[in-house]
Amino acid sequence: MTLQEIIDDSQRIVFFGGAGVSTESGIPDFRSVDGLYNQKYDYSPEEILSHTFFMKKTDEFYKFYRDKMLCLDAKPNKAHLKLAELEKAGKLTAVVTQNIDGLHQAAGSKKVLELHGSVLRNYCMQCGAPFKTTDILNSEGTPRCSCGGIIKPDVVLYEEGLDSYTMSETIREIESCDTLIIAGTSLTVYPAAGLVRYFRGKYLVLINRDPTPMDDSCDLVIHDKVGEVLDGIVIHN
Repeated sequence: MTLQEIIDDSQRIVFFGGAGVSTESGIPDFRSVDGLYNQKYDYSPEEILSHTFFMKKTDEFYKFYRDKMLCLDAKPNKAHLKLAELEKAGKLTAVVTQNIDGLHQAAGSKKVLELHGSVLRNYCMQCGAPFKTTDILNSEGTPRCSCGGIIKPDVVLYEEGLDSYTMSETIREIESCDTLIIAGTSLTVYPAAGLVRYFRGKYLVLINRDPTPMDDSCDLVIHDKVGEVLDGIVIHN
């Protein structure tokens, strides 16, 4: 079957996306040849983006974070826009994303489950006061609240657990959908990658530029850019 035929035959689609969904908006991923993991820093990105590093070397964390993680000029691409259309048409029930850029919401999606949080939310670790991302971007060194507390982005760092509500809602959506579209992810980051095992529906679709460990388990595999593939879908009212 083609992706168009699968979508036409589906009533409850859940989209599970990773970094490859946002690369077409100019946001670098981590593990591709030109991704952040293959660029040179004093520390590896995986070490910098850990809870331990954040607590011990906060200034260094923010140097990297401002330089590489805040892509505030990025705009939604064809994938984000088509998913918002599918939701509006009543075909898509939820977007589950490993991305932290807020582009799904910017495109108009309403039900977005952000497994790893968002750079658009920030809070004081001491008093809980909220801060804008521009407050982080325009500060120097470690950004602090007026109470003296350190401001932390609402993103899940390595060594930190995923939000329990987001996880339970994601599992509920995946268990109840008839089609799960996995896109732009290597399916190597856990616990997020393990969520696929909750799928009991009809069609399992994988769209990714490179092969993944899940290729042989899917009903349809497309090795291409996510935005280009989704842009070709026609929504029948």
